[in-house]
Amino acid sequence: MRDWLQALHDELKVHGAPVVRVVVAVVRGSAPREPGACMLVSSAGELGTIGGGHLEFVATRSARDLLDAGSRPARLDRFSLGASLGQCCGGIVELWFQRYEACELAFLAQALHARAAGEAAVMATSMEAESAQKHRWLSQDAALREGAHALDGGEGSAVVVHHASGPTLYELIVPREVSLWLFGAGHVAKALVNVLAPLPFGITWIDSREGMLPAGSPGHVRCMHSAHPGDEVPDMDPGAWALVMTHSHDEDFSVCEALLEDGRFAWAGVIGSQPKATRFRQRLVQRGYAREAVARLAMPIGIDGIRSKAPAAIAVAVAAQLLQLREARTQREDATPARAAATVPRES
Repeated sequence: MRDWLQALHDELKVHGAPVVRVVVAVVRGSAPREPGACMLVSSAGELGTIGGGHLEFVATRSARDLLDAGSRPARLDRFSLGASLGQCCGGIVELWFQRYEACELAFLAQALHARAAGEAAVMATSMEAESAQKHRWLSQDAALREGAHALDGGEGSAVVVHHASGPTLYELIVPREVSLWLFGAGHVAKALVNVLAPLPFGITWIDSREGMLPAGSPGHVRCMHSAHPGDEVPDMDPGAWALVMTHSHDEDFSVCEALLEDGRFAWAGVIGSQPKATRFRQRLVQRGYAREAVARLAMPIGIDGIRSKAPAAIAVAVAAQLLQLREARTQREDATPARAAATVPRES
């Protein structure tokens, strides 16, 4: 599930029936999913996953019991992933079960607004109330002061802190998305957008041809028609990533020039064969761009070992490369001295 906050809001708004959210709150040892992974359980079905297998089967059954039982406080259940649960991961998982009702729509709408405005980073949920869960917004610094020292800023981060009044679940709800600018709407680009749909990439999709960008693109995809796609490069966020795969080599080249002129991108890749890559590098150097700058353009793109030229296969190879790059970036960010100091677990 790409965005549980929006999905929960929409489910309650459309159907009005209660929803139980199951969150992986604590992980010790090997487990199917990371803290913050979650699923929504309603009378209509399930959305998202906490890892599948028997753990998810048992969790879903517990969530349905909570749906049937009426209003109840949140609860935290511990599961050992061993033979008794029909799994052999060997770790321990604590799941946070929380029932949401239509009366909480106002809070969820406020949460979405705050997130869009960048005003709040952490949602704190406690078990103090019997009938209505208590939520509140905290800055990340405030959460650290309260004791949520293990929040690491990663995707879907969550941590449980045991206070005297009971446990509180802290969650970072500002997604760590990669801003990806995709130039071109051919077969590979369309396949790639589908592959990336459930993953943490915010995509700006540009094509120079009328009618090439499909209607009904996922909500995190912003479509843009531009007669000269390279002219849009200055509007890219600093540190954004770019993929160049237009229908024209000349158009690809002009976008590459625009990227190098602007220089603020964190990573950029260009689709094509090795001969195309060699020719582009030579032309760019001839145009006066430094070899070090030209070397920032990844050409060709995609992980090694996939020889198929089918659009879907290329899309998978490129998506795998993007995920590798994103993992490396996340590890670098989490290894910074300031981040490392904030993520040392402490006794609450």
